[in-house]
Amino acid sequence: MKRIYIVRHGQTYINRYNKMQGWCDTPLTETGIKGADEAGEALKDVPFDIALSSDLKRASDTCDIIINHNVNRDEIQHIATPFFREHFYGYFEGMDTDMAWQMIGGPHGYKNHYDLFKNEPIDKVKDWIKEADPFHEAENAQEYWDRIGKGFNLISQLDGAENILLVTHGFTIRSIAAKFGDVDISEGPRNSSITIMNMTEHSKKIVSYNKMKL
Repeated sequence: MKRIYIVRHGQTYINRYNKMQGWCDTPLTETGIKGADEAGEALKDVPFDIALSSDLKRASDTCDIIINHNVNRDEIQHIATPFFREHFYGYFEGMDTDMAWQMIGGPHGYKNHYDLFKNEPIDKVKDWIKEADPFHEAENAQEYWDRIGKGFNLISQLDGAENILLVTHGFTIRSIAAKFGDVDISEGPRNSSITIMNMTEHSKKIVSYNKMKL
């Protein structure tokens, strides 16, 4: 069995300003760096065999900070991959978060993302994002899971890797938790929070969601 410690990247400037951040990227704030350090301390005694992250800098930088704290820091290989990037929001990239979710959910009777995530399947929300994008370039559910699936296939091929660090993004962790867990995703994972998945050859199961400590 593989145990995957899924960490959301530290706070970025776009997070701080409450804007949509998918494939667009901004640096970690001082608070974000501190949060990554705290996640590293929480995970320091987990002997990671390998670390993976999104190839976006905010996730890659967070991953490096966490590795620096780890008992195996001198041996851990870090693989940065586009497979675990955040959902691509298309037209909504960089837009005020509340405004974007009103544009996405409004046609379906939702004024905020909290009610949207509480009442609708997350894959339906993904399809609505693409539908609401005037350019229709945002990812829909099929496109998103095709990409994320390649990431999990990569993990499945890591022979001998039992404890795995994966640093990725808020909506992606929320999506994984919805698909493979029985948790309330109306609240998204906090920056630098830890979600844990057990993965076997035949199954994936979220066993802990959005914690700041083990």
